[in-house]
Amino acid sequence: MITSPEVATAMGMAGGFACLTFSAMGSAMGAGAAAMSSIGSWKKCYAQNKAASFLLLAFMGAPLTQTFYGLILMGSINEAAAKVGALYPALLAAGIVGGIAMGVSAWMQGRAGAGAADALSETGKGFTNYMIALGIIETVALFIMVFCMMSVAKVTEVVTKVAAGGI
Repeated sequence: MITSPEVATAMGMAGGFACLTFSAMGSAMGAGAAAMSSIGSWKKCYAQNKAASFLLLAFMGAPLTQTFYGLILMGSINEAAAKVGALYPALLAAGIVGGIAMGVSAWMQGRAGAGAADALSETGKGFTNYMIALGIIETVALFIMVFCMMSVAKVTEVVTKVAAGGI
């Protein structure tokens, strides 16, 4: 067990950094998947002398929001680490697991965006439906962020009460 408060705080903050890193990795993979498909879709449009839809950019950008969710959760984890360093195993776990889950959400959102880009460029229809599908995948990342933040807050509250002799 780590006894130094500084090292415990740093280990807790490592959970925040892990969260941001894993969520950003997923955003990069998702945006990359959607971008590859969008580029191919634009190429098809240009080859057929059809107008290339600017809307495909929305599919590419959708996975980027998970990086922001990772940043928000990182702030929550780092704030908790500064208050209650002894909490570091829970903070490290929340950051790693939460970041990976948000990253996977971003990756799958990008893959769905890739399919949406292909479908939109072929038909010119369905943009709203495709965005709704991406929004459903986005909701997973939002749930992860909120529930991880709630867990971090609850554990911080309990540890603070125990430290104060309240429990």
